[in-house]
Amino acid sequence: MRHSSLGMFLLVSVGSLTVLAALAAPWTPAQIFPPAPPPVPLPTPRLADGTPNLGPTEPGKGYWVPRQHRDYAEVLVSPDEIPYQPWARALAEYRRARDSKYDPQGRCLPPGGPRMMTTPYPMEILQLPEQGRILMIYEGNAHVFRIVYTDGREHPDRDSMAPTFLGHSTGHWEGDTLVIDTVGFNENAWIDMAGDPRTDRLHLIERLTRTDLHTLRYEATIDDPGAYTEPWTIAFDIHWDPDGQIQEYICQENNRWLESLTDEDGNPIYIRAR
Repeated sequence: MRHSSLGMFLLVSVGSLTVLAALAAPWTPAQIFPPAPPPVPLPTPRLADGTPNLGPTEPGKGYWVPRQHRDYAEVLVSPDEIPYQPWARALAEYRRARDSKYDPQGRCLPPGGPRMMTTPYPMEILQLPEQGRILMIYEGNAHVFRIVYTDGREHPDRDSMAPTFLGHSTGHWEGDTLVIDTVGFNENAWIDMAGDPRTDRLHLIERLTRTDLHTLRYEATIDDPGAYTEPWTIAFDIHWDPDGQIQEYICQENNRWLESLTDEDGNPIYIRAR
């Protein structure tokens, strides 16, 4: 059973003494697993116009089950190793040595980029061709949604676009593969759980192909000249649970980290509602 909040507290009683302590370990979400696929793969489902259906095939149920890939070196396709700039390598090594202690996603902040596809909680892809967009819904972490515009629009001008956690995404089809182009990221998230950094120069290209009913092939090319010497690509499969239904998940419910934020005079910025 998944918890409705990651901000849990452990109550320990020793004799008459009761100690209330926040869980200090880094955020390590439990992995969920899809059911075993049939021995003979079922064909890729399609919409009425012949476009591959990347989402539910029956009304009201079905979702993708991402797998946690902690370090993207394990799913690296090219080049042979992550091509860090010196400062990015040093920062990534610092974060790895501290076992994700400072991971923003562990503080309920949105992941953004390819990490949205490796947060091990259910996600759905809903295609809305008449509206010229695709909606991607994620149960875990900050319970975020993502919009991919497929109406042919361009990205906003870089100078007028405010950087965000998820960036600005446009999409188009190349055969049976959905290609998503995203720019406009901020620097407030990690590429992966291990701590690989990103900058506001990140340009992300994702390719999603439903190779059969139960398999989504995901490929992402990370082109960030602010942190890496060349683009690098990861790839892996995500599997389908035909009976799954996304549930409410409130990561922020007992998040005490915000209470530690203060202004330059030491006054709290965040006030918990009473």
